[in-house]
Order: sequence, then C-alpha cells, then structure tokens
Amino acid sequence: MFYSLKSRLMTFFVLLSILSFGTMAILLFNQSRTIIRSNIESSALEKMEEYGAYIDMVQMQIYDLASLVFNSDMTKNWDKLTSDPTIPVGERMYEHIKMSKFLTQATNGYSGVSGVSIYSEDGMWLGTDNQVVFDKTFLQQDWYKDFIVNGNHWMAEHTDPGEVLRNNASPVVSMLMPLGTFEPSMAQNIMKLNVNADYFREPLNRIHLGENGTIYLLDQEGTPLLSQTPQSGLSAGEPLLDKIEEARRDWRKQGVINLKNERGTMDILVYKKLKLTNWMLVGFVSEEDLYSELFMLRKSIVIFSALLLIVSLFVAAGLAYSITKPLSELVSAMRLVQRGDFRLAENKIPPEHSIRSEIGYVTSTFRTMVTQLRYHIKTEFELKLLRQQAEYKSLLMQINPHFLFNTLELMSSLTMQKRNDDTIEVIELLGKMMRYSLKISDDLVPLTEELGYVHDYVGILKIRFSDRLHITIVEEGELDNLTIIKFILQPLIENAVKFSLRQQAEARVDIHVRRVQRRLYFIIADNGPGIDPEQLQRLQEQMMSPQLDLSMLNRNWQIGLGNVLARCRLYYGSLFAVQIDSSPESGTQIELRLPVEEESQDVSGIDRR
Repeated sequence: MFYSLKSRLMTFFVLLSILSFGTMAILLFNQSRTIIRSNIESSALEKMEEYGAYIDMVQMQIYDLASLVFNSDMTKNWDKLTSDPTIPVGERMYEHIKMSKFLTQATNGYSGVSGVSIYSEDGMWLGTDNQVVFDKTFLQQDWYKDFIVNGNHWMAEHTDPGEVLRNNASPVVSMLMPLGTFEPSMAQNIMKLNVNADYFREPLNRIHLGENGTIYLLDQEGTPLLSQTPQSGLSAGEPLLDKIEEARRDWRKQGVINLKNERGTMDILVYKKLKLTNWMLVGFVSEEDLYSELFMLRKSIVIFSALLLIVSLFVAAGLAYSITKPLSELVSAMRLVQRGDFRLAENKIPPEHSIRSEIGYVTSTFRTMVTQLRYHIKTEFELKLLRQQAEYKSLLMQINPHFLFNTLELMSSLTMQKRNDDTIEVIELLGKMMRYSLKISDDLVPLTEELGYVHDYVGILKIRFSDRLHITIVEEGELDNLTIIKFILQPLIENAVKFSLRQQAEARVDIHVRRVQRRLYFIIADNGPGIDPEQLQRLQEQMMSPQLDLSMLNRNWQIGLGNVLARCRLYYGSLFAVQIDSSPESGTQIELRLPVEEESQDVSGIDRR
C-alpha cells in the first residue's frame, strides 16, 4: 500500500520532521552563538512584532474613540454650555448626565476600552454610567500635572478612582487628551481613556524568552507601562538601565545587545520599537536559559537526525516530484476549464498511465468529465439558440397582419367617403410601412428607420381619427448610428390610441425617445382609462416567467404589449427592463429601457449599466 498517496504523504511528513529537527540540532551546536542570535531575531522579534500589531490595534481603538468624542457635536455642545456661567446649575447637571450617557454609548462600541472620563479644571469630573463627581483632588495628582506641564499623553498602570466607583478595581493604562484644543496647557477639559492593564499584560506574558526571560513595555520616555516583577539579571542595576536607554535612542527599529553578567556568562537584551508609536518592547534573557532547551533538544534528536538525513533528502525529492508535477498540470487544466477553454484544457491534462494512486484516478476522471461536459455544453447551446430563433421569428410574424388589416379597413372607409387625397396619402404611407415590414430577415434595424416607420404609422392614425387624436413625438440625445429590434413602438402606440378612444372623445398620446449615456429609453404615455389592476398583475407575472413559450400560448399576449415585451426580453435578456405605471386618473405610461447598441456592436458586448 505504499503507492497510496495518503501513505506516501504520511511518510514524507514524518521524514521531513525528523530532518528538520536533526538539522536544527546539528547547526545549533556547531554554531551555537549564531543559532542563539538567529533564535532571538526569528522567534522573539517575530513575537514582538505580533504583539506590536496587537498594541497598534488597541491604540487604534483608543484613538478612534478619542476622535469620536473629540469631534462629536455632543462634546462641543456640552463644552459650550457648561463653560457658560449664565447656565443654571440644574441645566448644567442635566448636560453633564447627557454627556455621561454619550460616553457610555461610545465606549460600548470598543471592547478594549473599559471607561472614559472627562476632567474639568474647575474640579468636576464625569465618566460613563452617569458618573458626575465634584472633587478637586485630581488637580494635585502627578498624572494631571505631568500632562498639563509636560504633555505626556500616556499614564502607566494605576488604579483609577472612576473605575473603582464602577466596581472595576483592576489596574488600567490611560491615554490623556485635551478637549477643544490640541495644546494640553490651554485645555479646560481633559479626556482620560482607560484600558485594562490585562489587555496589555496577558498577551505579553505569552511571549517567552527561555524559561525565565522577561519582556517589558516602555513608553516614549522609557518608563514601564506595566507593573512586572523583574526576573533574572534585571537586578544588575544601572548598567542594564543604561543599555535600555541606549537601545531607546538607537535609530534602528530592532536589535540585540550582549551583556556580561556578574557570573561571567552572557545575558542578551532584545529590543524592538513599535511602528505607530515611540513605545518599545525590551526583552531580557540569559544564554544559560536559552541553552537549557537546546541541550534537551540535542539529547532527543541528534542521533536520529544524523542517520536519516541522506535518506530523507532522496525520499522527499522523489515524492515531491511524483505529486507536484501531475497536480500542477491538473490545476492548469482546471483553470482553462474555468475560463471555458475545454480544447486546450484537454491538452493540458497529464497523459494516462497505469492508475496506481489517487492522483492518477483523479486525472483520468477529470479528463472524462471535461470531454463529456464539452459535448453537453455544445449540444445544449445549439438547441437553445435554435429554439430562441424560432420563438423570436414567431413573435415577429404576429405584428404585420395586425396593423395591415386595420389600415385596409381605413382605406376602404376613406374611399367610400371620397376622400381621395387622404386615401392617396394613406396608400403612400402604407407602401413605406410594407417595404419596411417585408425585411423580416433583419432582426436589428437602424433606430432612424424604426422612427421613420413610427412617423408613417402616426400619419395614418392622424388621418383616421383626425381631431380626436393628438400625438407628439419627442427625440432627445444622440440617436444616430444606433440599432434596435424592429416593431417595438408601433404596437404600443396602437394600444394607447385604441384604449384612449374607447371611453372618451379625444385621445392624447405622448411618445418620448431619449438616450442617456449607455441606455435608451422609450416612453409611451396616454390619457386612457388605465389597465385593470388584476390584468396588470397577471401581465407582470408573465413578464417575470422564465418560460418565454408561455407568452405565445396565452392569447392576451399575441398582439401588442405582450408581444413587444416577449421579443425584447428574448433578444436583450437581462439588459432589458420595463416599467408600467397605470391609473384611471392619469392613464398608462410604459417605459422601455434598452441598452445602447451601435451598428457595429453585438448585444453581448453592451455595457450592463
């Protein structure tokens, strides 16, 4: 069963693990000092980088919340009202409570911030949860003086009185920010944002330098932000503190400093500056601490790594080639299938060999699937194309007889009335329309020809109905060199005239053709009685039906609006849209939205806007 892909992968990972540990052990003890520095830079500094990203995230929350409060209209209004000495005490207290509620709501959106307080120079401070306290003792505290005089925005781990009042005795790290100004010495109100110190300490405690190493978080002044118990070697005193100050002033972002301790061995100081702030992470560990792990590792893997090194190299190389080469070819073929290039995909599939693994079976199955899928897609496409062409021609053939019969009846009536001039004009207009209609092989026609056909038809209608009919045609935008499917306006105009004259003496029909960027709009509005709501609902349901042949079986759709909508939807697909507004008071307005199609374009290449 060794030919099984699963078995080979398991063997490969076992050998690779042994090889990795063995190589690490040999290099560790041949070049111990190099390995120690490499371990510090690739492990400790990497973990510091991760912790620095976490600190940046927490600080971004703090800065976002501070910016939200600083720029809020609520804060500006509160500052304006509370600084006005004419405001009554009760109203001022009400504004304090409103501000406290605002701080509570703002703080709830930031999980890393435990609370926000605002301290005023008149001795009042307020916080979240409706805290409004008048106590001037904070004016004499060091953090307040340090911020006003020196502009230090960060305060190291401490117990905040406001948090204690909210039953939160956990130490916090705070950021201070003036309100209404950017200069601390000119601020009348100071905002203090508190973050639980555990948010900084817990991730930091998960970073280990050996067994007893310690990592410290320092602010821009070199002051520790967290209360931590010094570990081995930190009691060395001034020499170590001098090295920390030296690292803080270093222009590099990170580095390693070797220190000789009182026992004659070496200690290692690792430092890294954070990206978004001037804070630093400083780690301290002894070489003895690091070596203890290496000695334990050497005892367990050095013997096995020496024996398996050569074997692992040959096995890994052969196994990698046998797996990655056919998989890479198979992935290339899949990408071609995704793009629809089935012919080239078949050429990219690895050749068939004896199937002795899962890869060979997958390759053979995929080749069969591509061949069958290519055949089915081709067959289905051809059948669908033929069906759509037949449906479209059938719908198109329904238009010509309808308007022809109506026009012949008009000519008969004019002849009986001896209106020879009108009869001649109708014959001329009908001749133009018939020449246009007989071009049934053309699915697309120039828009100008379709509009000419509409003008001819309107001319016949005006002769037929005389003063009872008022039709206006408005054309806007660049309409030259555009093509549309034929016979989409005449049936709609005929319906508008017919239904408008059915219940009233005069009919008014407004036709609007407009181009807006990459869309073409046809709007036909009449003053008729409107469409019955039930019929309009059934019409919209037919429009949403995925089966176009249903429109041909329903007599209500054979002529007029249903015919136009079915043909537009059949040709333009999802690029076509229609909106019907109808009411007994205002009549009916039908708006067709088509994509702009140049004479040299195909509908598949039109922008779908």
